[in-house]
Amino acid sequence: MTTNTGSMKKNFGPLLADVAVPIGSYYLLKSGFGMGTVAALGWSSVVPAVRTVWGVVAERTINAFAALILFVNVVGLVLSFVAGDPRLMLAKDSGISSAVGIGILVSVVMGKPMMTAGMKPFLVKGSPEREAVFERLLSGSVAFQRAERRFSLVWGVMLLAECVARIVGVYTLPVDTMVWLGTVVMIGTIAVTSVVSGGVAVGPMAEMIDAELKAGDAPSPAVVPSLAVAR
Repeated sequence: MTTNTGSMKKNFGPLLADVAVPIGSYYLLKSGFGMGTVAALGWSSVVPAVRTVWGVVAERTINAFAALILFVNVVGLVLSFVAGDPRLMLAKDSGISSAVGIGILVSVVMGKPMMTAGMKPFLVKGSPEREAVFERLLSGSVAFQRAERRFSLVWGVMLLAECVARIVGVYTLPVDTMVWLGTVVMIGTIAVTSVVSGGVAVGPMAEMIDAELKAGDAPSPAVVPSLAVAR
């Protein structure tokens, strides 16, 4: 139980810190505490800013997710200063999806798919054995690597499509309609993308992991004949 909990924290921790905390804190500060858009964006940028700086200074790496969320928040701050039009403010929310979608697609092109961190816990299920097989296939299986890239590719494309759909709605439908419809589109996109990415990537990857585990549990050909002779 302790091992599983530690593994889940290891896999989910960075994703929560880089994505869930800044986005969740923005909506909590803005809707829950009535904070202004600029102030909410500013305070929700603290965590990704710290993690980005820490990665560069201490770890000599750029935390891709944290840097992306920080960039999105900065863009949101700039737009908040210039936006007097409610439609532009609604379009700003669509810009978040487009920025994240573009970032994900760029990460695929660079060979470091961003969404792997979010998908991995569902495959390893807190099991050290499954995690070991995951890492082995990720470094040595072309089919596994293709499925990994496919997962992020689906998310990147769908987020961009969601952005386009919401912007079209912002400038063609009444503002009051898009206030609630934008959320419906976002939730629907996440649901559909989860199903599609699961079918084209997570499912096949899980099957490859299961097959690898079964192959490891099976007796080797060299052992079977010796047992037959012993009888």
